[in-house]
Amino acid sequence: MKKTLFLVRHAQASSSVSPDIFRPLTPSGMIDAARMSRHLADKLAGIQLILTSNSERTRMTTQVFCEQLKLDEGIIQEEASLYESTPKYYLDAINAIPENITSAMLVGHNPSISYFAEYLTHEDIGSMPTCAVVGMTFENLTWAEVSKKTGDMFIYDSPDSIISIT
Repeated sequence: MKKTLFLVRHAQASSSVSPDIFRPLTPSGMIDAARMSRHLADKLAGIQLILTSNSERTRMTTQVFCEQLKLDEGIIQEEASLYESTPKYYLDAINAIPENITSAMLVGHNPSISYFAEYLTHEDIGSMPTCAVVGMTFENLTWAEVSKKTGDMFIYDSPDSIISIT
């Protein structure tokens, strides 16, 4: 059965709050998260699980995505291991997703989220800008089998690529 995974870098966060884990989104970050989730609403439909770091900025990004996509916040699972971690912890979280889930999202931090997207897809993604989304599918794999170069990227988008016409 095909699995779909979306990797989201948190939206722009304030740099004036300490400690780092408590940094909230800026007003611009809130707007970007709302715009991105609305822009990708058709592609993001059907998400059954959202894994997020326990930082304030990832929680806020996740909440905006849920509000805009009309997703039940009960699908959110906070993972402290995703904060200030390495792609290995991201892979551990993905490999532990229950098999009845076919579409999931992980909201995390750079540089790990960018490295992880490249690791899974073998695409040259570079540094994902804030609130960027990478979507990929895994054909005929269980979540436990997801690993290096097993993902087929079908979307890479960021707030800067959305042209706003007013």
